[in-house]
Amino acid sequence: IVYNKKSTIMTIIVEEERHLKDILKQIVLDPKCLTPAHVVGGIRSIVRGEASEAQIGGFLIALKLRRIDSDPEMVAAMAQETLRGAIVPDIGLDGKPREEIGMIVDIVGTGGDGWNTFNISTTSSLIAVAAGLTVAKHGSRAFSSNCGSADLLEGMGCNLNAILPVHVARFLKEHRYCFVLANNFHPSMHYVKMMCNELAFPTPFKVLGPMINPVVPHRAVIGVNSKALGPVMAEALRIMGRRNYAVVCGDENLDEISIAGDTHVWHIQESGEIKNYTIHPRDFGVPAHPLSEAAGATLEDNKATLHRLLSNELEDRDIAARDFVLINTGFLLYVAGTASSMEEGATIARQTLESGKVKTLLENFAKAIYTITCMCESSQPPP
Repeated sequence: IVYNKKSTIMTIIVEEERHLKDILKQIVLDPKCLTPAHVVGGIRSIVRGEASEAQIGGFLIALKLRRIDSDPEMVAAMAQETLRGAIVPDIGLDGKPREEIGMIVDIVGTGGDGWNTFNISTTSSLIAVAAGLTVAKHGSRAFSSNCGSADLLEGMGCNLNAILPVHVARFLKEHRYCFVLANNFHPSMHYVKMMCNELAFPTPFKVLGPMINPVVPHRAVIGVNSKALGPVMAEALRIMGRRNYAVVCGDENLDEISIAGDTHVWHIQESGEIKNYTIHPRDFGVPAHPLSEAAGATLEDNKATLHRLLSNELEDRDIAARDFVLINTGFLLYVAGTASSMEEGATIARQTLESGKVKTLLENFAKAIYTITCMCESSQPPP
């Protein structure tokens, strides 16, 4: 692994391209030999399409047994190589977005915490845009919950499959919001995803989701489903060169900022220092609520909740979900520098939500997707 002066991974040197079968053999016969280069070599073999399903499954199991998701350097290497195979949208030169797009942020979680709460980060991302931020929301359809971020937006009339890499710059410039559907930007991970779905345990690749947004936001709030994973994720992101990112985990091992009590934060500063601190709903000027009061349910239930939130038609049962959204949005506004404090962030979030701007934003986003869908269909040659 080659680092630059800021201890950021520049490249991972793989001495020779090796078939996954050979890498597996070495890992099994000499487990202590496993290095980031082996992991990278294995991913490359999968991406090239030369590995069988059995070999991919064996690789995933080997990585899990070796507990590489507890090693920041390994996690960083996996994320870097996965990004290497992603379709990166053209939004600027030399990794710097065009001036008219400006700073880009994300709010996303690993999922898999088992709490099945309402779609907090998805709703927070919309409020943050209406409050003035530019968000490239990386996400996918449900795997471990009843309703994933993509499921909810598609249920609200957004055809996310229509958003291709070529459209990202336009959405970010004109709407300050774009949903980056993982399937459309990481086609090489199809084989891995297929095998992950077949296995009865979360593989190390599950950790990578929030780390491999191909837009590479300037700042982000990333939720993890285990307090033990927090410092690992933060250090891995630091190694990758990410700054002004905050990794969060609710005390209940929740991959959001908890509305029920304490949340642990690992905040990567501009200097690269990782500050660890704890926050509580009271820091946002918001009361705590039991997580059960903000539970998600079916897609239809979550759609109805989102509609009531955006339409200012709240029922008593929606208060916990609203406050849950406010503290997560407020923290993103704080990390992005829009708010000087977490409490100010929550206040801005509430004012924005109650203004009706978020509902209009979502309606315009859906219409814009419909427009590009029609344009793509009209450009197709007749059968």
